[in-house]
Amino acid sequence: MNYFSSDFKLGILGGGQLGKMLLYNTRKFDIYTCILDNSNEAPSRMACNEFTKGDLMDFDTVYNFGKQVNVLTIEIENVNVAALEKLENEGVTVYPSSKTLRRIQNKATQKLFYQDHNLPTAPFSRFAYVSDIEDAIDNGGLNLPFVWKAAQFGYDGNGVKIVRSIADLKDLPKGECIAEQLIPFKNELAVIVARSANGEMKTYPVVEMEFHPEANQVEYVICPARISPEVAKKAQDIALKTSEAFNHVGLLAVELFQTEDDKILINEVAPRPHNSGHQTIEGSYTSQFEQHIRAILGLPLGKTENKVASVMVNLVGAEGHTGQVHYKNIESIMAMDGVTPHIYGKKETRPFRKMGHVTIVDEDLNTARQIAEKVKNSIEVISN
Repeated sequence: MNYFSSDFKLGILGGGQLGKMLLYNTRKFDIYTCILDNSNEAPSRMACNEFTKGDLMDFDTVYNFGKQVNVLTIEIENVNVAALEKLENEGVTVYPSSKTLRRIQNKATQKLFYQDHNLPTAPFSRFAYVSDIEDAIDNGGLNLPFVWKAAQFGYDGNGVKIVRSIADLKDLPKGECIAEQLIPFKNELAVIVARSANGEMKTYPVVEMEFHPEANQVEYVICPARISPEVAKKAQDIALKTSEAFNHVGLLAVELFQTEDDKILINEVAPRPHNSGHQTIEGSYTSQFEQHIRAILGLPLGKTENKVASVMVNLVGAEGHTGQVHYKNIESIMAMDGVTPHIYGKKETRPFRKMGHVTIVDEDLNTARQIAEKVKNSIEVISN
């Protein structure tokens, strides 16, 4: 199959920042791309060949879009899986597969999948309704504290809450959820695995994630993680096993906990490019976005090693600011060595909305981390 400067069409469901960064690479390779997104303001619109506005959860919209492309991929999990299944049955190549997406879309089935495949994860209970949790606590079937997770449609810290008392249950959405044992951990890690259509597999170096205490969003991604080679190897092995168990094609970002006694547990996965891999654009020989395209097209996978140490800082909307975005002090961070901002193209800011990221690269990881702190304290995403 000739993908380059040809009639081949790659379809992407979702036109957010991940789509936009995938398009950095389809433009480099001259691959014709079609995007479906529900907003005319989608960041990807400016860089694709064909843009379709439509609802990603609507069967007919997704099906009709998919009929026009040769290979279909995603940059967001919340899409109509039944439409993908029908497209697969009619010969359209869909990666990740509808089967994988169906399992991952629901956190309860995702956790059960780990159990069934002997993949290490925190113990959990599944509940059809939040009200059932109170009964389980009353009859001793569940102990406080625990982590509540909505089974579906959670993202960026939404749909996750630590429940320390019965009172914490009262404002939670009522539907299907899981209650996960609260595991004391010393690190949140992530490994991105690439698996191509012909079975070739590679992992990126393990990254370490530092979280914002209030927003429950990643504040810094540090690559490589400051962990021992033994722990890194364990994390990469579990990530590889997970990708193989799903029989996944494309990128799989595996979020992990490193416990106090250096066990590695799977938190959750994302079957697409991921926030924990943005620093690969400047820091790695092959960015995660290029790698995803190589993997889903069955092209040889690129080298995953770091060129330099890197730290990624998310740019999120400042609290108390809603409206036309202004990146305050962006010139001052661009004056710092090794600093590259990526602006996603969202015109409107609101508190904690992901608006961009900044990569800081340096030969020395500690230097990069110090500069990242300066970046974080200098730039502000505010409204005009």
